[in-house]
Amino acid sequence: MPIRQSPAPAIPLHSTLPIIDSTPSRPRLPSWLRVNLPAGRPLAILNATQGAISEHGLHTVCEEARCPNLNDCWSRGTATFMVAGKECTRGCRFCSVETSRKPEPPDPREPQELAAAVERMGLAHVVITVVNRDDLPDGGADHYKRCVEAVHERLPQVTIELLSSDLAGDEAALSHLLTNTPLAVFAHNVECVPRLDKLVRDPRASFRQSARVLRRAKQLRPNLWTKSSIMVGLSESDDEVTDAMRRLREANVDMLTLGQYLAPGRPGERYLPVDRFVAPDQFAAWADEARELGFRAVASGPLVRSSYRAGLLLAEARRRSQL
Repeated sequence: MPIRQSPAPAIPLHSTLPIIDSTPSRPRLPSWLRVNLPAGRPLAILNATQGAISEHGLHTVCEEARCPNLNDCWSRGTATFMVAGKECTRGCRFCSVETSRKPEPPDPREPQELAAAVERMGLAHVVITVVNRDDLPDGGADHYKRCVEAVHERLPQVTIELLSSDLAGDEAALSHLLTNTPLAVFAHNVECVPRLDKLVRDPRASFRQSARVLRRAKQLRPNLWTKSSIMVGLSESDDEVTDAMRRLREANVDMLTLGQYLAPGRPGERYLPVDRFVAPDQFAAWADEARELGFRAVASGPLVRSSYRAGLLLAEARRRSQL
């Protein structure tokens, strides 16, 4: 159903999330974490984006992960598609994607439906993200690969970014995924600083394993851009963020995003509470540090997410590589 336009002023960032009550233990959202609803032509584009996704029976990480940038991105005609189902075999404490030990098998029609939706939306750069599929022998690698290939076959001019799982560290699966696959960017998120792995991520994930996957991807495909993302506001120190960035550069990661963690639901059984709201000037300082460390492109700010304006980040990386 199309979203109706309403003359709403600035709204809290959690406007796309469940309503959360105010309690003394929950910090109030600062002013820089507020966004506006689209209106006019951007609203029409948002509705068209929503229609394309719905018509082809696709899932987006924008919806499943309750991304605060959904309105902004969809009103620009961009979305991050999520393939291999909408249930993840892992249960990280920052993520609202549903968890299942045995999800439904991947839909064999999904690659072609994805390609059709990308064509309908007229995208120049598409981000395909995935759910973890630890239930599959190859961790889902072959299905991910077929989705990328279907988009490229139909739209060879479109640049494709894959935000992959860690494939449980299976190098054979990673090699299959990347061999001759028409990707511009291979992304995989470390999510948090190493010390917080056990608190934030599923026990099967770790900074060390994620960095190894990223390093191996670069070894397999030296000309492939690699990318990762770090959330802050989970009780890390500023120095730990700098150290995590340094470790990613040691893994030859080219592009980096840093953003504010926001609990997607009520802290308690699963979701972690926000430890702090990092001010924009600190994000700017990290961006400067990241570029000094050698990252080709950096997006750092409270509203930044791993796939936010991904095409622009790729363009920056290409431009800086030519300097």
